[in-house]
Amino acid sequence: MAELFSPFTLKSVTLRNRIVMSPMTMYRSVDGRADDFHVMHMGARAAGGFGLLFPEQIAITPDGRTTVHCGGLYDDDQVEGWKRTTDIVKAMGGVSAIQLGHTGRKGSEVAPWEGGHQLAADHPEGWECRAPSAVPYGGEGAHPVHELTVEEIREVHQAYADTAVRAVEAGYEWIEMHYAHGYLGASFFSPIANQRTDQYGGSLENRARFHTEALDAVRSVIPERIPLTMRLGADDLHPAGATMDEAVAAISLMKEHGLDLADISAGFNTPDMDGTPLGEPSGFLDRALRVKREVGLPVGVSWNLGVPANAERAVRAGLDLVFLGRPALANPHWPVWAARELGHESPFDLVPEDYGWWLKNFRGHAPSIGWPEPAPAAEVVDLDAAAAAVPHQQRPRVTA
Repeated sequence: MAELFSPFTLKSVTLRNRIVMSPMTMYRSVDGRADDFHVMHMGARAAGGFGLLFPEQIAITPDGRTTVHCGGLYDDDQVEGWKRTTDIVKAMGGVSAIQLGHTGRKGSEVAPWEGGHQLAADHPEGWECRAPSAVPYGGEGAHPVHELTVEEIREVHQAYADTAVRAVEAGYEWIEMHYAHGYLGASFFSPIANQRTDQYGGSLENRARFHTEALDAVRSVIPERIPLTMRLGADDLHPAGATMDEAVAAISLMKEHGLDLADISAGFNTPDMDGTPLGEPSGFLDRALRVKREVGLPVGVSWNLGVPANAERAVRAGLDLVFLGRPALANPHWPVWAARELGHESPFDLVPEDYGWWLKNFRGHAPSIGWPEPAPAAEVVDLDAAAAAVPHQQRPRVTA
């Protein structure tokens, strides 16, 4: 059997396979709440065979959202909606994970298809962004940001803890901290965004203090059985930014504070990146495997692992979890497709029993079930030859 479909256990949680639906912002929430869309979104992919499923980054405060349409769990009234999603995921055989985050200096935006630009603090749907230093993202012309005081940093850590408590109440069995993609955690780690001179800036240990204290705050309020993981912007891909050498050292510190798995990604703390591997297949795999070798933690990674053979090779190389974002949006049954591509003996065992029974017990023409398999040679239709056999005057006219 392909290693991609082997179970994975972390703490008391066992995943049915190594395939993770990565957090992807959907811009579908009203006041941070989940609704029928989120139940459909999560349930379809759980039924499609994903082992671990994230909805999107879930904001720990109202100003931690990217837009006013992003999900949050900063209020008790938001628990019920997200509980509906964890219930359907569990019913379909998956495990629900939540990524707790704060967008920091990248917040107060409009949706990307509306331009993705930031709104001023006095706009009805805008707010003043907060960050480790008063350094806006994007440089000159960007909206100013507020530099967090030490007391405000402690309030953010408390917000992480309070949201984690709600997450457990909502049925989440896995908690990830979002320290990547230019958001608040990534900003504290990066010298590009963090120019503080106090205990939260300067040295690597100081720049990682925000992260270790947030981990401590969350670990202290959640059951020990729940894995605590994080996505780190491990490389800013810029000479003035965070490096992989620093990331390895920082993750070693986080391991001492209860970190169970490292999910490796890019910093995205500046649009001016050099030598980016974002367009390369398995672009961040080597960085993740380095963390596993040198820190001794399980690792996951995303970025261009949507070709099943590449995902399988990554797991065989030592990767513990494959995170898929766009592939999960494009194909809710990606795990079933991957199983077929990799020669799994029974791909339809990956879906719920009622789905699987109908898909395995065909009545009629097997290739016509909507999940194509190579047809026998006698059934392959040569469309070019068939078209050539039709007299020209009988062919349908194609008009613009």
